[in-house]
Amino acid sequence: MTIKTLLVANRGEIALRVMRTASRLGIRTVAIHTDLDARAPHVRAADVAVEVPSYLDVDAVVAAARESGADAVHPGYGFLSERAVFAQALEDAGITLVGPSAVVMEQMGRKDAAREIAVAAGVPVVPTGDQADYPVLVKAAAGGGGKGMRIVRSAAELAEATAAAQREAASAFGDDTVLIEKYVEHGRHIEVQVIGDAHGAVRHLFERDCSTQRRHQKVLEEAPAPTIDDATRARITQAAVDLAAHVGYQNAGTVEFLLDAATGEFYFLEMNTRLQVEHPVTELAVTVEGEHPDLVELQLRVAAGEPLGFAQDDVALAAHAIEARVYAEDSFGGFLPQAGTASLVIWPHTPGTRVDEALSTGQVVSTAYDPMLGKVIASGPDREAARRALIDALDQTVVLGLTTNTGFLRTLLASEEFRDATIDTAWLDRVEVPAPDPAEARRQAAWALFDAVRPEVSEAGAFLSDGFRIGADPAPIRVELDELVELGDRPLVAPVALVSPGRVELAWEGQRYVFRRPDPAAREPDVGDGTVLAPMPGTVLDVRVAAGDAVDEGQVLGIMEAMKMELSLTAPFAGTLAAVDVAAGDQVALGAPLFVVEAGEPGESDESAEAGDE
Repeated sequence: MTIKTLLVANRGEIALRVMRTASRLGIRTVAIHTDLDARAPHVRAADVAVEVPSYLDVDAVVAAARESGADAVHPGYGFLSERAVFAQALEDAGITLVGPSAVVMEQMGRKDAAREIAVAAGVPVVPTGDQADYPVLVKAAAGGGGKGMRIVRSAAELAEATAAAQREAASAFGDDTVLIEKYVEHGRHIEVQVIGDAHGAVRHLFERDCSTQRRHQKVLEEAPAPTIDDATRARITQAAVDLAAHVGYQNAGTVEFLLDAATGEFYFLEMNTRLQVEHPVTELAVTVEGEHPDLVELQLRVAAGEPLGFAQDDVALAAHAIEARVYAEDSFGGFLPQAGTASLVIWPHTPGTRVDEALSTGQVVSTAYDPMLGKVIASGPDREAARRALIDALDQTVVLGLTTNTGFLRTLLASEEFRDATIDTAWLDRVEVPAPDPAEARRQAAWALFDAVRPEVSEAGAFLSDGFRIGADPAPIRVELDELVELGDRPLVAPVALVSPGRVELAWEGQRYVFRRPDPAAREPDVGDGTVLAPMPGTVLDVRVAAGDAVDEGQVLGIMEAMKMELSLTAPFAGTLAAVDVAAGDQVALGAPLFVVEAGEPGESDESAEAGDE
C-alpha cells in the first residue's frame, strides 16, 4: 500500500517530528487537538486539523481519521500509543496503524504478558512476587514513562505503595494492574532499538543507556551505552532480536533491560511497542548502509508493507549522542511541575546539536499535559565531545516566563559522575544535585539592568557610582538588585534578559533567575507559618482533614496532582486545622492557600476557656 494521508494521534514535539518526515515523503498530515490546543504548534504545522474531546478518546480519534481521509495513523508516544483497544479499532476501521498489530501490542505492551513471552524466548527476566526479596518495585503492568512505580523496602510499606501505584496507573493508562518484582539497587537501564517488517526480518539498531533517571523517569539518554563491553553488547542486542522475532514483531519497538552493576547480569524489563522519546540519539549515533537512519521513515515504510531492505551487518555505530529532556519543572525546588506563559524562548543552534521542540515565545504552558517542552540532542565522534557539545547547547537555551529544568540538566551533564558514567538508575533518588551559585547570573543581570536604564541614570538613581573620577581610576559601578552587585568587566556577549521596573529575569547556563529591585514601599503579605500553600498548579485529588481537626507534624492533609505527578500536602507542625480552603477536585494555582494550621496542643484553647469560666 501507499500511505497518502497520515493522522498523527499526538501533540507537542513528537507530533511535529513525525509531520516533518511525513511531509518530506510527500504524505498529507492531519493533526488532532483538544480545545485547549486549538492554536498549538502541531496544529499549525499540519495540513488538516480535527478537534477531539480528548487525546485518549479512542472513538473520537478513529472518527477523526475517517473524517480526514487518513489511511494511516502514527500514535507517537504516550496517550494511545500502546493501547491495544486503539490498535484494534483502527484495524476494524481498515486504517493502518504505524506500529504493531493489536494482538502483539496486547502481548508486549503489557509487562505481565511480555514477561511470559520473554521466558519462552529464552531471555532472562527479573524475579517477581515470592521470588523477590525486599526491596521490591511495584509497577504498572500497562504503559511506561515511570508512571505508576514505587520502590518498597519493607512489607509495612507495600499496601500504601501499591495503592498509590494503582491510582497513577489508572489515571495515566486506564488500567490499575501492577506487578511486584525485585528491585536492583545499582542497575543500569539499557534498551535496544529493534525494527521488524512484514516479511519476517528483525534488525537491531544497537542500544541506548538511559540510566540517568529520577523516579523511573528518564532525564538524560545516550547511545551507545558507555559502560558495556562488546561481548555484553552482542548478547543484549541478540536477546532483543530474539524476543521480537519470537513474537513476530513488526515496526519499531524498544526492548528494555536492567543491567545489574554488581553482577554484570542483565534482565528483561519490558518492551515499548512504539517509538521512544529518546529515538534521536539512535538516529545520530547509528548508520545504516553508511547513512544516519530516520526511524519515522522506517516506520512508515514498514507500515506500508515495504521490506527493511538492509542486513544486520549494514548497521554500524558511527558516533556518540546524548539527549536532554527539557521539562516545565523546578528541579532545584522539589521537581515540582511549573506552568505559565513563555515570555521568551530561544533554542540553541550550536554545532552538532539537534532540537526537537514545540515551544515558542508567547506560548502558554499548562499542567494539563506532560511537562516535556522539547529535547536538546548533541552528537560527536566520542562521548566526551558529545557531552561538551550538549553543555554548550544548554548554555544557549533560554526559556523565560516559567521555570524549566534546563539548568539542572546542564549541572548534571557537567558533573564528574556523569562525565565518568558512574550514575546508575537510582543515583538521582539518592543524591541531591546542588543548585548553581547565582553570583555570576546576578552580575549578568546587573549588566542587563545597567544597559537598559543607563540613558536615564540621573532620573533612575539605579547606581551608586557613575564610574568616573577626575585624576583617578574609575570607581567601581555597583548596581542594586536583591543585593549590591559590582559590575566588573563587561561580558563579551550581552546577556539575554527581560528588564522591567521591578525585576530582571534571565537565563544563565540554562537556569532561569529572577532578581528583584528593592522597593521600600512594597510589603510582603504575611500568610503565617501555618499556612500550607499549593506548591504547584494542579488538581486536588484528596482532602483528608476538616477544620477543627487536630493534626501531627508531617501528617498528610491532602494530595494534589499535576502532570500525572502526585504530591502529599503535610502539616508543618502539630496543632489544629484553623481553615480548610479546598475540596477534592478543585483546580488550584501555584501559591494558593489550601490549609491553615494553628500551633499548640490540640484542645489547648478549649481548656483555657474552661479554666477561665471556673
